[in-house]
Amino acid sequence: MLELETPHGPARANVQPVDEPVAALVLGHGAGGGIESPDLVGAAKAARAAGLSVALVEQPYRVAGRRSPAPAGQLDTAWAAVVSQLCDGPLAGLPILTGGRSAGARVACRTAAETASVAVVCLAFPLHPPGRPEKSRLAELQGVELPTLVVQGEKDPFGIPPAGPSRTVTLIPGTHSLRSAAAVEAAVSAWLANQAAIRSG
Repeated sequence: MLELETPHGPARANVQPVDEPVAALVLGHGAGGGIESPDLVGAAKAARAAGLSVALVEQPYRVAGRRSPAPAGQLDTAWAAVVSQLCDGPLAGLPILTGGRSAGARVACRTAAETASVAVVCLAFPLHPPGRPEKSRLAELQGVELPTLVVQGEKDPFGIPPAGPSRTVTLIPGTHSLRSAAAVEAAVSAWLANQAAIRSG
């Protein structure tokens, strides 16, 4: 576990390297959870099997023991600082995919350009607060012009984002919690295999 300084205090990264990686996937947690959530575990397993090194990032507020998330601007700044240091360190020289679950997916979308990501992986993207479709956050997804995967529970009360020209939306059984690591692993594996085919083609 690496401790990395950010403008908002230390963050941590659980780096899971593979032999001869082809790329790296950096994932962030949700607002109230940590990096041990089943969907992050499943996505990380899929990435490693596809030849990607993985880093699971804990935001500074979690490292400090707080449960309430920091404001969006602080989350974004801390995330960008962590990805930059990972790219200069253990993930140096690798194409970087970024992503996360729920709030972490939003952070990855908002900072995709700043972090020089080549693709984004969103797990349980919170399209809108439950029962408040007028408070849509679709613009955050639409701001990403890179290949994007959204893995969403079929009964997610936070809504189901639409597919787009570069955005794949895969529905799996479940709600916002995405408790099946195996289902997430399968969805991410299939998408990563397709991305490899696109890159090699």
